[in-house]
Amino acid sequence: MELQECIKTRRSIRKFTDEPIPRTLLEQAVALAAWAPSWKNTQISRYIAIEDPEMRKTICETYASFNARIIGGCKTLIAQTFVKGRSGFERDSSFSTDRDAGWQYYDCGIAAQTFCLAAHDLGLGTVIMGIFDRKGLESYLQIPEDQELMALIAVGYPAEEPTGPKRKDVETLLTYR
Repeated sequence: MELQECIKTRRSIRKFTDEPIPRTLLEQAVALAAWAPSWKNTQISRYIAIEDPEMRKTICETYASFNARIIGGCKTLIAQTFVKGRSGFERDSSFSTDRDAGWQYYDCGIAAQTFCLAAHDLGLGTVIMGIFDRKGLESYLQIPEDQELMALIAVGYPAEEPTGPKRKDVETLLTYR
């Protein structure tokens, strides 16, 4: 798929088929996401693929009830984490910018979008979710102390083809000085 087509046709998918996802496709998407730019090439994003239906059920019931319908319907749930204290920091642990520790979130966003575009190119659908009990889910998933849970990404073969929402025009988005 051409890049512009991939960008323009990628949608947040909330309904998935029952077809299992080959691990090779997830591995390809993660390998491509590794090419996402990051602060000083720190590559802080990490991914946990949750394939176990019972674990996804527990996540739905206990930690992410708002998105339970989506999580319960996907074949794989990706928990995106990041290594803390690297992106946006100097070697002496001081902040590099006035954004303090906020730069790590920016890097995770770039990596998550790159993952989703790669998955779309591979024929998979995704939706990035941010509403969940982060601390409880970090404990349940046994996230290492040096990492933080950033987002959940439902992945599967799309069972829907949503149309693209209207986009703002360039005149609204771009200003020249």
